Amino acid sequence: MTRGLAEPDPTDGTDDPARAVELLERALGYTRVVLADVAQPMLGRPTPCAGWTLGELLRHMEDALDAFAEAAAGRVGSPRAPVPEHRTAADRVAALQHGACRLLGAWSALPAAAARVEIGDRVLPGPRLVGLAALEITVHGWDVGRATGRCPRIPAPLAAELLVPARRLVRPEDRGLLFARPRPTPAGAAYDDRLLGFLGRDLTGPRGADSGERDSPPGVAS
Repeated sequence: MTRGLAEPDPTDGTDDPARAVELLERALGYTRVVLADVAQPMLGRPTPCAGWTLGELLRHMEDALDAFAEAAAGRVGSPRAPVPEHRTAADRVAALQHGACRLLGAWSALPAAAARVEIGDRVLPGPRLVGLAALEITVHGWDVGRATGRCPRIPAPLAAELLVPARRLVRPEDRGLLFARPRPTPAGAAYDDRLLGFLGRDLTGPRGADSGERDSPPGVAS
């Protein structure tokens, strides 16, 4: 037991649509706070996503929000307009806020939201897809926090619940493509450290201005 919380239970209701949407809302709330720190001079900073600057990560996050909202109709894969490259930090954050509202609205429209979603070569129950969205949004929020220098901890209850979709949905073949290899965490580690370690995040990686800035092309999404 860590921080007074019980071990996450794979049968604890994560396939329930209402609970999945509630988890998504909490993930969006965490990341919304982190995005408030983003400023124009920070867009060239590195992030924990290998090879991606903060500006590139924000573009990826905007595209991901659109894709997860699209999934509420049952399928991801229809062509979407490319995310503009040259925008101010304020415009990028505003676009993310708009995308977050659209995403939450799409999946809150129960029972209209899809019971099953086709995504690439996989078919997922709708609530699990929402859990995957919550996972990606939270971890990329942490990535943004590392880049801006705020470095906020993922709240323990949120991290504990996200361990369930992480363990269910991150496949071995996703390692090296979407996530790095798991990093060991000590016994009794906090839930956020366990979650980030499972997803291969380096807790000593890029942190704000201390890491300098670089101008490099996008690498592998993480």
